[in-house]
Amino acid sequence: MSTTVVSSLFWITVTAVLAPLLAGLIRKRRIPEVVLLLVGGIIIGPHALDIASEGTEIQLLRELGLGMLFLLAGYEIKTSELVGREGRRALYTWICCLALAFAVTFAIGATGLVSAESAVAIAMCSTALGTLLPILRDAGMLEGRLGLTVLNHGAFGELGPVIAMAILLSARGSLKSAIVLVVFAVAAVVVWLISEHLVARHHWLTRVVSAGSDTTAQTTVRITVMLLVGLMALAYAFDLDTILGAFAAGFILRRMLPDGDESFEIKLDGIAFGLLIPVFFVTSGMAIDISAVAAEPGVLVVFVLMILLVRGVPVFIAARWDRGNSGNQQPFDLRERVQLGLYAATGLPIIVAVTGVAVASGDMSAGNASVLVTAGAVTVLVMPLAASIVGARGKKSVAPSRDPQGEPGREGDLL
Repeated sequence: MSTTVVSSLFWITVTAVLAPLLAGLIRKRRIPEVVLLLVGGIIIGPHALDIASEGTEIQLLRELGLGMLFLLAGYEIKTSELVGREGRRALYTWICCLALAFAVTFAIGATGLVSAESAVAIAMCSTALGTLLPILRDAGMLEGRLGLTVLNHGAFGELGPVIAMAILLSARGSLKSAIVLVVFAVAAVVVWLISEHLVARHHWLTRVVSAGSDTTAQTTVRITVMLLVGLMALAYAFDLDTILGAFAAGFILRRMLPDGDESFEIKLDGIAFGLLIPVFFVTSGMAIDISAVAAEPGVLVVFVLMILLVRGVPVFIAARWDRGNSGNQQPFDLRERVQLGLYAATGLPIIVAVTGVAVASGDMSAGNASVLVTAGAVTVLVMPLAASIVGARGKKSVAPSRDPQGEPGREGDLL
């Protein structure tokens, strides 16, 4: 390992440590740690202080961090929610978002303001579920109805763009890419069936794995890493984006542990949020060219508004008819719908992936990619913060009312 790699890795880890410390000093943790990781990456990166660079070794850690981010996102998704009434609504909403994104992007592209319209459209309708996951978890929202709805929209907001990338941005052509995607899906299902068969039959291998899970062997963690890397390698072999394999690994892991496993999840979080995921976000910040962003501030504003328009607004509208999978729950009120729209309009990892593909193919310049990635970073900073403020104000406005006899009544309306 060269001195440059060691030095770069040192500054990346320093940034990873400072980010949560600074986030903890900020009142009510208003700024997500992810944003501070990105800002730290910009500062130490080649476009600012230039004390860290992304060599091959760090690129490997970055890819593993991106994969772990999507594995955890896939693991948090409940299949029953996706196939239920509200899961289907989230799918239809994302399809509408994609159609709207293409219409808006090609209309603006006709003015010459943006290029690589297909890539930009796909990036616009993404939701950074992996990025939102720690924010929702810290807020205690993952088990509530609002949090589950965010997960539904986030699942399709991550999986949908990945599939669209594989079909629309591939050099093979749409038909061949669709066939390859189906073959990969079949291979992933085979992996899942074999895994589920071993678990269901209490195979000797399952017993050995269980016995070694809390020893120095850490068998469950090692198998998870093997599943992640294996499916990412399989996706790479099919010339698909590796995050598709990571997402599939998360789904398979959830099917194997439908009720979860607290001890295992703590270990997985340690690897993911302790090392790999911070490396991904810091290196993503290192790739942002601030001078290119400063040269086109108007384009940055347009990109942020486009994300809010094509992703946030449709989710806000669709939430009006959300009454839970049972169909008999109260609809979301206005503040909750605003929160859903803001969370859905939070995008970054998919934007990073899409711009990377577009730049590699020569369809997008590195400068435009920097502006688009910065727009994604702005949404990560602004949208969850705005959603939390809206939610906090809604809670403050709820107060117990009393009837004329002085008895407590129903809670006051949020509006």
